[in-house]
Amino acid sequence: MLDVCLLGTGGMMPLPYRWLTSLMMRYNGHSILIDCGEGTQIAMKEKGWSPNPIDIICFTHYHADHISGLPGMLLNMGNADRTEPLLLIGPKGLERVVGALRVIAPELPFELRFMEITSPEQTFEFDGFKLKAFKVNHSMVCYGYTIEIDRSGRFDKDRAEKLGIPLKLWSRLQKGEEITEDGVTYTPDMVLGEKRKGLKVTYCTDSRPTDSIREAAKDTDLLILEGMYGDPEEAEKAVSKKHMTMQEACEIAGEAGASELWLTHYSPAMNWPDNYKDTVRSIFKDAHIAKDGYSKELNFED
Repeated sequence: MLDVCLLGTGGMMPLPYRWLTSLMMRYNGHSILIDCGEGTQIAMKEKGWSPNPIDIICFTHYHADHISGLPGMLLNMGNADRTEPLLLIGPKGLERVVGALRVIAPELPFELRFMEITSPEQTFEFDGFKLKAFKVNHSMVCYGYTIEIDRSGRFDKDRAEKLGIPLKLWSRLQKGEEITEDGVTYTPDMVLGEKRKGLKVTYCTDSRPTDSIREAAKDTDLLILEGMYGDPEEAEKAVSKKHMTMQEACEIAGEAGASELWLTHYSPAMNWPDNYKDTVRSIFKDAHIAKDGYSKELNFED
């Protein structure tokens, strides 16, 4: 099960009814935050979630509306007596940018660890899931992220017994481990059926449409893209500001074969994003005008 919550849906500046864009996901004891703009902590409290269990924070880029909430978040974690290390992932310059922000949060009771993205595409592997960063097209270096949770095939007890595999090795093989014992090597494929469908969520804001987004979002269960502008006459502004229109986001979702699309990162001048609901669904039927706190629980197919 993967819990997904779009904490805020605003771009550029927080509004009384719309916090800045940030996404939080929870899976198998891990809590992952993507972006941490001003107001992220408040949005988290409104959701009823806590920042304390967060073990990974990813940044798409270093514009203020995506990272200015970090010092307060770190202080909150420190005041809660956190001692576990916190991993930060982001484009080149991550440690320098965070170091500058930490002038107002200099002392923390936990370690900060840094992983910088050094190529157009980069994969980070963790316990049971992968985070894939992909470069997009904004006014500064910017990345989108995909979380992928693979799922192995079902364990075949009859095959294990027929092959004489010791019972004590079954659980390790089921977890994908290759084992050599008494001169015999046992591999997971000896006892597992065909690989089953996993879970995939793709997130990208602040970009023009790119092939990297289409490729990263291929067959994704949930695609979260910016819909900075809704009016067709603002298309030229989207091009000049290196942002995306709602219509362009819907076209990408269709081209990628996404199951569902959430729009986010609305311009502060867009008072009523819901006004475009019928328009976006005429392009991609499973498009949603997301609001702060928009949530979903993704489950594996049986």
